[in-house]
Amino acid sequence: MLIVQVFVRVKPECVEAFKAASLDNARHSIREPGIARFDVIQQSDDPTRFVLVEVYRTVEATVQHKETAHYARWRDAVADMMAEPRSSVKYVNLFPTDPGWDYPTGFPIE
Repeated sequence: MLIVQVFVRVKPECVEAFKAASLDNARHSIREPGIARFDVIQQSDDPTRFVLVEVYRTVEATVQHKETAHYARWRDAVADMMAEPRSSVKYVNLFPTDPGWDYPTGFPIE
């Protein structure tokens, strides 16, 4: 597993549009076979700050994700919404075990 946290700060006037674009991307991303989780979280005390928590089954899955139409749509849609360039940090999985990252059966993805 490869876990990537992407840190994003958006312009205040773009918060709702960023959320909509990111949720659309996440809903499509979790259908990719190489992705175990794709979470979108918003900072509670600063709604312009978001973290995307992307859990990939393999390093190759990160490349495949960036080749999808939904990623390209998200990337292009949010480019001008950023208040500063996004950054990311990569992690390796320690706990839970790799299968523990999967969404439970029946998890609502819509």
